[in-house]
Amino acid sequence: MEVSRLQPCIPLHLSKEELERVVDKAKDWALMHGISMRSKVSFNKNQVEVLPFTLLPSSFPRKNFEKVKNIQILLNELMHKVAHNNSFLIKSLKSTTDADPFTAKLFSIYETIYKEGFSQTLSLGLLRSDYMLHKNQIKQVELNTIASSFGGIVGVTTQYHKHILSELGHADKIKNIPENNPINGLCEGLIHAWKLYNNTKAVILFVVENITYNICDQRFHEFEISKINPDIKVIRRSLKDLVLEAKLGPNKQLIVEDLEVSVVYFRSGYEVEAYPTEQEWAVRLLIERSQAIKCPSIQYHLAGTKKIQQSLAYTDALSLFLKDDNTIKQIQEVFAGLYSLEFNNDAETIIDKAISDSKKYVLKPQREGGGNNVYNEDIKLHLESMRNSVERTAWILMDRFYPPVQKNYIIRAYNEPFEDNHFQFSDVVTELGVYGVIIGDHDNIIYNKEVGHILRTKSSNENEGGIVAGIGAIDTPYLIS
Repeated sequence: MEVSRLQPCIPLHLSKEELERVVDKAKDWALMHGISMRSKVSFNKNQVEVLPFTLLPSSFPRKNFEKVKNIQILLNELMHKVAHNNSFLIKSLKSTTDADPFTAKLFSIYETIYKEGFSQTLSLGLLRSDYMLHKNQIKQVELNTIASSFGGIVGVTTQYHKHILSELGHADKIKNIPENNPINGLCEGLIHAWKLYNNTKAVILFVVENITYNICDQRFHEFEISKINPDIKVIRRSLKDLVLEAKLGPNKQLIVEDLEVSVVYFRSGYEVEAYPTEQEWAVRLLIERSQAIKCPSIQYHLAGTKKIQQSLAYTDALSLFLKDDNTIKQIQEVFAGLYSLEFNNDAETIIDKAISDSKKYVLKPQREGGGNNVYNEDIKLHLESMRNSVERTAWILMDRFYPPVQKNYIIRAYNEPFEDNHFQFSDVVTELGVYGVIIGDHDNIIYNKEVGHILRTKSSNENEGGIVAGIGAIDTPYLIS
């Protein structure tokens, strides 16, 4: 597939020795400012290493950047309304829950809470809509409604990229790097929810993994909350911890070790591995039954599934939720081709196309967290193996994007996967994410903001781009005409 090319933000002609010195200094800057994580290769709670990051900011077209920044509050509104439309969730997820046990478990919790009645009608969403460039357009890859990460680190990365341009003698180019501090906006959203709960003694609970690698990003959120309002206490617990510590009070307050919880912020719980036993599922149900404001609530979680994304791509689907034709048009312009694999003629046709020309598509399951998609010849093998099985209805097909390539250096920690590559000025591609915050109930939206962005970059020959996995890298857009 022929792809276009963008020029790097600055010409860079350094000898190997000069480059090594620049990279060493860049790593030290990153470590000292928190562009860091715990090692997956040699985990030690007392040590961090640099999170993969790009030496330079990457070029990105200004008009596409501004387009998706401007529609984020519209997408926030859309996802909020989808999450509160019971019939749409049921209809869209019916085949998926029949085929995918994980989504079925989540949906079972939703059905239980819906029938019992919501103890807490407010939901908080810290969302991130991800995009790629494709044929001079910008197209949505997905919209994340749970554990949208790196909001804490990306603001620091923006400051690093301003620093490196100045360091390399290009201070005049800093004006092309847009201001970015999503951590403040995300935490203001958490604090606004805390205020709405209306108990100044209640705490904010971060639900985290049993072992946390992306610790700096999570702690940035915690410390930003403390900076904005030192009176708010944040506690961290895994679902495993909560099995023993969480209970409901007489009025369905969520109590953790005698502390009442106002807001539950899930940084875990989106992956099958977070629920090794029925006890973790029972705790998730207990949390959803509670008065605490959830981020996300179970209905927001379901609204972020790939199947819902695909259902919204149907003709006239958006008009169920949005009445303004111009708003609908703006959102439809960024939607990609998304295809159901249910048992009907349209699905059979798209399966035939994907088998014969697999490079045009991506096969996606209902899984968050990266590393789950299927590409190239593997699509053919997967589709042929499950063509006559109900399993296929748990997947969707999506048009594949081929974004423009450009040159950059990806810097990684010593001894981590791909570390040797960081002295290569290699071809990379980028993915832009835009953060949004929304709070509301079934009838009203009371808080709706766009709060920042992230650029994630990977080698052009990689399919997946997970940063914590070491494949992708955190980056900053350098806006070009």
